[in-house]
Amino acid sequence: MNFDDTPQEAAFRAEARKWIDANAPKELEAELSKSSLGRIKLKDRDIVDVAKRWQKRKSEAGWACLQWPKEYGGRGASPVERVIWQQEEGIYGKLTQPFQIGEGMCGPTVMAYGSEADKRRYLPRLASGEDIWCQLFSEPAGGSDVAGLRTRAERHGDGWIINGQKIWTSGAHYSDYGILITRTDPTVPKHKGLTMFYISMKSPGVEVKPIKQANGMQEFNEVFFTDLRVPDSQRLGAVGDGWNVSLTTLMNERMSIGARLATGFAEIFAFCNDLMTEDGPAIDDRATRSRLANWAVRNSGLKYTSYRAVSALSKGERPGPENSIGKLVAGSMLQDIATYAMDLEGTAGVLNDPDVAEAAGQFQQMLLSSPSMRIAGGTDEILRNIIAERVLGLPGDIRVDKDVPFNKIPTKGRG
Repeated sequence: MNFDDTPQEAAFRAEARKWIDANAPKELEAELSKSSLGRIKLKDRDIVDVAKRWQKRKSEAGWACLQWPKEYGGRGASPVERVIWQQEEGIYGKLTQPFQIGEGMCGPTVMAYGSEADKRRYLPRLASGEDIWCQLFSEPAGGSDVAGLRTRAERHGDGWIINGQKIWTSGAHYSDYGILITRTDPTVPKHKGLTMFYISMKSPGVEVKPIKQANGMQEFNEVFFTDLRVPDSQRLGAVGDGWNVSLTTLMNERMSIGARLATGFAEIFAFCNDLMTEDGPAIDDRATRSRLANWAVRNSGLKYTSYRAVSALSKGERPGPENSIGKLVAGSMLQDIATYAMDLEGTAGVLNDPDVAEAAGQFQQMLLSSPSMRIAGGTDEILRNIIAERVLGLPGDIRVDKDVPFNKIPTKGRG
């Protein structure tokens, strides 16, 4: 396979590079370059405000949500052009974090199941940075078992009343809208009787409570719904078909996370080149070089696996279960690299103040953030099951609740 740019792709890359060079917020370059993986925080600036300005600037020039149709605020670009843009955007791509869920997960779901009026009303505002979206899926009693959700939506006139709770909702505290999956019929098996809606996060009956993380950030939240009223016009897909609708979101989610999730390899390689240990440069140690070689192979494998996904998208195919590979490998690799880097630092590894710690404390922050990377978008265990069953064709797990009505599934001990 030839990975060199075609003449058309080379021209697109040159155009993108020229625009970024002329318009990127260069005053943030040093700060973004030093920002720790898993922790994007700017001094004296609010990341959401900065992200909105960057998104708006890109949108006005036709560089936001590149793969979306033009009528919805995109550029109608090919999957390959989207990859080229991400490569050229580089560190400034960190500023897109508040919009990644909307662009990569919510937007495609609305595009697939929303009305034409909804698409033209909401998608351009998302692309232009006016609105931020979140994804309301996981629940305390269900975790990665999305189909085990208990948030209820009940018919009320020409709309619905929703009660329940979601957890692990990234960005809910600054989001304007969200897609919400609910249970509308508890008398059928758990994968049936689900219905998807989109909601305004500012609606009466929606309460967001940020959760403070080990790294000091508050990026995800609990969200409570108390008699939330939602018109039926805000339903995505048919009543009871929420599981199929959610698959569109989940497949895009795993592709989006897997494609964007950093592994930390570039950082550990540079760190080992610069670090002096008692025995000399860390890069000269055979054990260290062996680890770096192993991570280099994994990093390369992830890159070419993502290229396979891009190739499939270019043929008009929907993101498939194989995209779970990217997040599974990258998440564990991030944690392993952070742990090893701190081992190399020795007692200095306890310092996490970027002003005094080795490598500006990026590996300490990486380690504190890495557990969430192995949970968000599906736990390692869930992803392994998906890969085993849907990619490799291995026998599925025994699921005793598969054909049991949801309200008949025993709940003792589940909380």
